[in-house]
Amino acid sequence: MIDLRTLREDPDRLRASQRARGEDDAVVDTLLDLDERRRAALTSFESLRAEQKSMGKSVSKASGEEKQALLQRAKDLAAQVKSAEAEAEKLAVELQELVATIPNIVSTEAPHGGEDDYVVLETVGEPRQFDFEPRDHLELGELLGAIDMERGAKVSGSRFFFLRGVGARLQLGLLNMAMQQAIEAGFIPMITPVLVKPETMAGTGFHVAHDKEIYRLPEDDLYLVGTSEVSLAGYHGDEILDGSQLPLRYAGWSSCFRREAGSYGKDTRGIIRVHQFDKVEMFSYCRPEEADDEHQRLLGWEKEMLAKIEVPYRIIDTAAGDLGMSAARKFDCEAWIPTQGRYRELSSTSNCTEFQARRLGSRFRDKDGKPQFLATLNGTLATTRWIVAILETHQQADGSVVVPKALRPYVGLDVLEPVK
Repeated sequence: MIDLRTLREDPDRLRASQRARGEDDAVVDTLLDLDERRRAALTSFESLRAEQKSMGKSVSKASGEEKQALLQRAKDLAAQVKSAEAEAEKLAVELQELVATIPNIVSTEAPHGGEDDYVVLETVGEPRQFDFEPRDHLELGELLGAIDMERGAKVSGSRFFFLRGVGARLQLGLLNMAMQQAIEAGFIPMITPVLVKPETMAGTGFHVAHDKEIYRLPEDDLYLVGTSEVSLAGYHGDEILDGSQLPLRYAGWSSCFRREAGSYGKDTRGIIRVHQFDKVEMFSYCRPEEADDEHQRLLGWEKEMLAKIEVPYRIIDTAAGDLGMSAARKFDCEAWIPTQGRYRELSSTSNCTEFQARRLGSRFRDKDGKPQFLATLNGTLATTRWIVAILETHQQADGSVVVPKALRPYVGLDVLEPVK
């Protein structure tokens, strides 16, 4: 969540962030008013409480009418103390609830605007020119015996699928290659829980009460994660880390679940937009002042992975109005999908600054031993959707697919051949 001290000292910063996101900046005045009233109520409570303690000493020394008067005053003070405490607590709850709904303060370097107002930072490679009519990833997947949407729908419903044969080998190889790269870069490999408590989901920045993307198990009051970022963000919740160990980097492998609410009619063919997929996610805890540099490092590791699958791609700086609640800045890596004639997102990396750490209570001790909030960052290193770009980019006229050279040792094949 946002820092109240920063709000008081520089409210215009939050106002500008709200406007950049396309949100109402009037909430800043509401926050300031609530915060001022809460602090005034707290000051009143503390003053009355101090007087009450002093009164107790006076009563013990007094006698007669003076003592009776003091006892009455003590009774009145007790009621005032109770009332002031209740008012301070009520305002604190109201302030906390409102603060919890405010998204992270956007980086001043993030473009303003909505979904279509991104800025292209870099384009790598050229779209392949085919001398035959390219097949889309689902047709290729069916020819290869790799993707079975029909039985996925029969077993589980729409937007579910089976990866079988070389499809399963391709995903396992891809994610193993991603995990190996992460390990070589110093990340700690993690197999993470896919069910989390409401406070973990909310602490990461997802609206459990209103987010229609999230699957919930009401009988257990648990949520299915849409990314292992959630589990990894909660991993050091309510902890104080040793600052000398930073940055701490984890690579989480998990299945991910998204309801895809509101996507009716979009990407219904194939495995671009599905309810369940697997992913390797990078997650970093670092000092706030090092977060921007760490963000660039995560982007660099994503680019290293994209180079290994040999697909053309571009990097975009996501506009403020298209950022999630936790992100101050986000870069997307989008690969060229030949049969769609456009770039589609394969991975992204977000700098969440101290936003998640404040919500989850994740801190470190600085050189003076004082607890400070951490910065958290995340970035996708590989996911099921990457199969789409691999199949379509490296297909041959006969329906076979050449496996990118770096991926071959992990898949165990040089070429994926159509099944007879």
